[in-house]
Amino acid sequence: MNMAAQASASLSKRLAERIRSSGPVSTGVFLSEALFDPREGFYATKDPIGAGEDFITAPEISQMFGELVGLWLAQIWHEMDTPTPVQLVEFGPGRGTMMKDVLRAARAVPGFAKALQVNLIEASPALINVQASMLGSAPCPVNWKNALHDVPAGPSLIIGNEYLDCLPVRQFVSQSSAWHERLVDVDEADNFSFVLSATPASRVDVKVIPPALRVAKDGALVEVRPGIAPLIDELAARFRDVPGMALFIDYGPAHSEFGDTLQAITAHKKVDPLAAPGTADLTTRVDFEDIKQAAEKAGLQTAGPTTQGNWLKHLGLEYRAADLARKNPEQKRKLARQVHRLSDDEQMGDLFKVIAIFSDGIPAPEGFDA
Repeated sequence: MNMAAQASASLSKRLAERIRSSGPVSTGVFLSEALFDPREGFYATKDPIGAGEDFITAPEISQMFGELVGLWLAQIWHEMDTPTPVQLVEFGPGRGTMMKDVLRAARAVPGFAKALQVNLIEASPALINVQASMLGSAPCPVNWKNALHDVPAGPSLIIGNEYLDCLPVRQFVSQSSAWHERLVDVDEADNFSFVLSATPASRVDVKVIPPALRVAKDGALVEVRPGIAPLIDELAARFRDVPGMALFIDYGPAHSEFGDTLQAITAHKKVDPLAAPGTADLTTRVDFEDIKQAAEKAGLQTAGPTTQGNWLKHLGLEYRAADLARKNPEQKRKLARQVHRLSDDEQMGDLFKVIAIFSDGIPAPEGFDA
């Protein structure tokens, strides 16, 4: 048995013992343990990002993605009257590729790079090591933080690419005009399976279901992210007295929908999400309508969601590709493939959405339809 299999077996055993002792756990608890267990969780033990690993993200596809994000942030910084310092925060920075490209673009904007203080919020020790190597020549201070509340106060620019989908979800199924939580149980052979709670969900739990989905036919399944509300509350508190902008890019629908979207990815292939916890990336689609409503309820301004393809094209993705192709003619076909992958509706362009959440006093940001 290799080390990965041994780690998964150990994590499975501990999860099974927990369930036998205390009863079935929520989908969110299972996902949290599988992803973030400090000894054998998926993100605690490996660097999973890249073409040869488990999945690939937009910044790994092309430098143009991070560069456009960097120039977009520079424009926001100007709209904020160029505060110095400004806290640049990235949730879940992966290998550090996007931040490296953001800072490359920042160098081209007078004063911007020198104004930045970078704060990376990362749960994976393995990825922190990769990020430190990637950002060793950064033009500004780079710090690692455990959470947003650890970041120094002040004007802030916050980004998160494929971060929200990693926040654990709870799943509820409509049955006989009531909602029952979908849980994870285990049998005598340590095989995990989904079950429904014997009793209906409480009124408090039902309130977290998007209002548009609370009345449903039997068998309908909804997914909610308890972590969204505290995240929005933290943004509201940070942006209350100083200017701030948050940008989130992730995959999911623009409007709340029914359906089970939980999936597990290993080596770019879908696998059973309950098998071998700790060996696969577990995600669910992000409900952007829920995020938008939560932000506006908290008194924040929003732009979007819009599609990633629409946003990148508005920011000049095709012009940037043409400029790079002129300077590097041998890269023309490769650049065209990257543009297609990032922006085409049949690729990442429509599936991925972009939303901005910001404080009063900042003009509506570029890239979003009026």
